[in-house]
Amino acid sequence: MKITFLFLLSASACMAQDFLGQISANPYAPESTGNPYGQYGSPYTPNSINNPYGPYGSPYSPTSVNNPYTTDAPRIIAQDGTYLGRASANPYAPDSTANPYGPYGSPYSPTSINNTYGQYGSPYSPTSACNPYASEGPEIVSP
Repeated sequence: MKITFLFLLSASACMAQDFLGQISANPYAPESTGNPYGQYGSPYTPNSINNPYGPYGSPYSPTSVNNPYTTDAPRIIAQDGTYLGRASANPYAPDSTANPYGPYGSPYSPTSINNTYGQYGSPYSPTSACNPYASEGPEIVSP
């Protein structure tokens, strides 16, 4: 009985994800990655995607949004639970937001933050990553 409990505890600990902020162009929202003075947008915060020396911002880290070769970049999840791909600079990864031919990087896909007419990429949608006034932007979580 005790072994089972420890196994379940360790299995749930492995599935924990770090919240890395909201992908947002809003420079004033406290959880926005576009806020250079906030915890998630600062280039000095350890887990910020804007920190060039951190695990999520370094061009060399396997979990970074800036590594053009990564396949394990942070995931983007909309407020309604829709998976929006990985925040990745890899233009060849199938679920990368930098892949213009994939469902998450195409400027025509409804699940792309690059679609300026879609709800996740429009400069006017409250759930968009590109709206500078959005308060409900997509969340970015560790891989």
